[in-house]
Amino acid sequence: MHKRFVNQCTIELTLSPSTPILIKSGKEGADPTKPDMEFVETYHAGGKSIYLPGSSLKGAIRAHAERIVRTVGSDRNPNNPSKLWSSNPLDRDSYDYLEAFQGKAPDIYKHSSFTDQLFGSTEIASRLRIEDAYPVDRAKLRIEERNGVAIDRVFGSVAVGPFNFQVCTAGEFRTKIHLKNFSLDQLGLIGLVLRDLNDGWFGLGFAKSRGLGIVEAKLEKAIVQYPGCILQDDNIVQVGREQTWNANTLIGAGAFLEDGERGNYGFPSNDIQPVSSGVAEKMALGFGVQLTWQSEINQVFEAAVKAWSVRLGVAA
Repeated sequence: MHKRFVNQCTIELTLSPSTPILIKSGKEGADPTKPDMEFVETYHAGGKSIYLPGSSLKGAIRAHAERIVRTVGSDRNPNNPSKLWSSNPLDRDSYDYLEAFQGKAPDIYKHSSFTDQLFGSTEIASRLRIEDAYPVDRAKLRIEERNGVAIDRVFGSVAVGPFNFQVCTAGEFRTKIHLKNFSLDQLGLIGLVLRDLNDGWFGLGFAKSRGLGIVEAKLEKAIVQYPGCILQDDNIVQVGREQTWNANTLIGAGAFLEDGERGNYGFPSNDIQPVSSGVAEKMALGFGVQLTWQSEINQVFEAAVKAWSVRLGVAA
């Protein structure tokens, strides 16, 4: 299944600091005029600039996705893969049960936790990729230095410090999230995580418990692509199987598979949801179908969250 490419969703979003934010570089330079903790930097668009690494974004998004899954599911349940659960990627022993399925890719995917199926593990590849977030306009970035100390919890005196650190207090960073061969409940979970990120339920980077790292996440565009389909008379037609859906349809990976293959991987059946306002058109070079949303992007996630609700058994 995963040697094929049946669907992909690309989400463009802009991140703006609501509180100061710092993604530390992890090293101290020799320049004594620079702060003790510097923001990560890279060369982009002809100059040196701070940025938000995709690995940091993915780590924060995965951690919150796991919280959501554990809240409505369970922490560990390898004996019942149909039940929603989240494994602990830091506990290598929790993956021992997968040794019985070595060399059997469908079984490894089916018996992996819901979060591992989406974000990957040492056993399976990730369905999700996040690009580095670069500044939209470097001139609009506001970077300042702050001072701090570490307090000894026993004596109440200064344990470390004083030290200074660099933060970004204003500006915009643009990134993209790519999700391939996804089921609609997986896309719905990402929608819930981005909602909570925008609402300030969790933050990014350093000193989140001290008020840093809260960002505004503005959804700019969503593009859903079906590369193995063509557009005929306002319908999406799957080449080879002659499956047909209305052009205003959000289609999960399971809908593209034969019954046997779908069951081997554990994808849900009839994984489709109606969605409006998207612009259906041919992909580049005239083959494949893509749906694009800009002003009504929330409708994509509302439809996907319905599939998430179906997975939980709470859909109306």
